[in-house]
Formats: sequence, C-alpha cells, structure tokens
Amino acid sequence: MSRATSVSLSLQARAQRPAMKALGLLPRGVLVALTRATRTNSDGESLAPEMAVIAVASRHLPGAALLNGDVAQSRTILDQTSASMAQTFPPFAIEEDLIIPSADGPIPATRYRVSESGARGLIVFLHGGGFVVGSRASHDSLVRALAVASGADVLSVDYRLAPEHQFPAAVDDSVAAFRYAVEQAPTWGLDPRSIVVAGDSAGGNLSAVVAQQVRDDVVQPCLQLLIYPVTDVSTKRGSIKEFSEGLFLTEADMEFFIDTYLPSRDDVDDPRASPLKGELAGLPPAYVVVAGFDPLRDEGLDYAAALEKAGVDVTVNRAGGMIHGFANMGLISPTARDVVAAMAAAAAAAMDAAS
Repeated sequence: MSRATSVSLSLQARAQRPAMKALGLLPRGVLVALTRATRTNSDGESLAPEMAVIAVASRHLPGAALLNGDVAQSRTILDQTSASMAQTFPPFAIEEDLIIPSADGPIPATRYRVSESGARGLIVFLHGGGFVVGSRASHDSLVRALAVASGADVLSVDYRLAPEHQFPAAVDDSVAAFRYAVEQAPTWGLDPRSIVVAGDSAGGNLSAVVAQQVRDDVVQPCLQLLIYPVTDVSTKRGSIKEFSEGLFLTEADMEFFIDTYLPSRDDVDDPRASPLKGELAGLPPAYVVVAGFDPLRDEGLDYAAALEKAGVDVTVNRAGGMIHGFANMGLISPTARDVVAAMAAAAAAAMDAAS
C-alpha cells in the first residue's frame, strides 16, 4: 500500500464525503432543481447539473476553491478535497512508492499495477495543479481509474512545484521521469514502446512538453494524453474571459499560477512553458480532452488543431457539460467516469498498437 498517496481525512473532509456520494446518486431532475437554471456557454452547450453544484460549492464553501489562503494550506486542502471525492477500488496488486534518480535530485513517484498477471503497458502520469499545488495524493483516484480501465501500470510522478522550484524544474523532472520509465519498463515486464505520457491541466502541459523534448530519443511515447492542458501562457483566449470566475478554476487562479511558476513573464514564449510555440511535426499521436466550461478550453482546442495541421494524428474528446478538474470528480459524475473510460481506452489502443 502506498503511503505517499494515502490521505488521512480531516473532520471536514470526512463530513464532506457522504455528501459527495449522495450527490452522485441524485436523479438528474433533482440536480437541475437544486441548481435552478441550466447555464449555457457561447457554443450552446449546457453545464451538467452536478458540475453546477460543484461550481456553487467552490464559490461558497470553505476549502472548496482551488486556492485557499497560502500555498501550503492550498496543497493540503486540495489533497483533502480530492480524497473526499475519491472513487473506491479493490486492492491493487502493486502500489509501490519509489524514487526516480535525476541530476537535479530524487523525484518521488508511485507505480500502480491492478493485476498479478501483469499489464499491457505503462502510463506516466503528471498531475495538475497549476505547477503550484497538486500531488500523487490529489490524483490518486484518477490514476487508479485509468489503471483499471486501461489494464496498464501507472507511474504517478511528484515533480517539483513552484514557488520553491520555478520553471523549468517541473519540465526537467517530467522528462527525467519519462526516460526513467523507458529504462525501467523491461524490469517491470513491460515493453518500453508501450508507454503513454499523460496529465491534466499543468500536467497536460508537461506531457505535451515531454513529447516535444524526447522527440529525438530512441523511444518516444506511443500517445500523449492531454487532459484539459495548459498549452499557451502567452495570451488569453476567449474561454478564459467567458469562464473567468465561478467554475472552480478562475482567471485569477491562472494569473497566480503563471506568476508563481515562471521566474519572469519573458518566459511565456518558451516552448517548454507554452508548448503551442514549439515544433509540432513528428510528435506522437495525441488524445486531447477539453471541457466545455473550462477557461483552458480554447487553448486545448488550438493545440489539437495545430498538432493536426503539423501532421500529427489527433483525437479530440470535447466534454461539453464539464468544468475544469472534472476527471477527478468520478464519484459524483457519470459523465466524468465515461470520459475517463474513453481516455483509458485510447491509451490501451495506443499501447496495443505499439507493442
């Protein structure tokens, strides 16, 4: 059992968990009544009622917003909130905490394996959290869901966070973690050609950057799974203004994350910070997930379009009624569970094709 991903729930989180379970069981009509009116975005998509409830909570309940007070407090609260919304899974065959060696120091990680009989490949997972918050613990439920649905091992990586370690520390750790996975795969009984790099939000950014940084390596990812990724911090697209507040991730959060992560705004055009600025030809296939009510929606769509223009095989999964962070909300949202299952199926297909 992994110690690094275990979270001892606070009294508040323990009280919150039954409410989250109950929310997931409510009929859609009741949810609609609770949210009073259905919000529609500029593309005509309707906000899923369970996402509307979460959006209200993020505005009004203590500890439910992405940023709460100082950074250390926000990290703890995000781990707690995520644990309170975690799905329940049977015991895994392997939950192994390990250390990835690198030139910049040790990188903590956890490897998950569902079955004693082995795995079809490996997903190197890079968590979200604006490069400032988030951890293996906050994303434990999501990586378990991906492991179960894909039949793959998952290596969940705790790269260095800002402000203690600013750009490009997270990039360096992520690249080192992928290359370590390639080296270690045979010792885990896995084909190094069947490795997917995946992540959500900031982790989606890092996954895209890893795919670019290892382009000339002997082994590249067989798929880049980009879940509502940050792809261009140099400009604000329409979705940032349309969903600037009230839907969990806010424009103010994003400003704080960028200013905390980057040593200077002069770095915004660096492809390691804004992968949309990088050379995209020759990259591995991509599966890009965007949410219809997410400030990051438009840059995710723009990155998918730019990849396609560069000749990369791209699949876009547009979850029209979802908000940022929905992949971690499987306990309360059937749609979230369905989209995560589709991500896992894409990863499994890529691993099978590569082996």
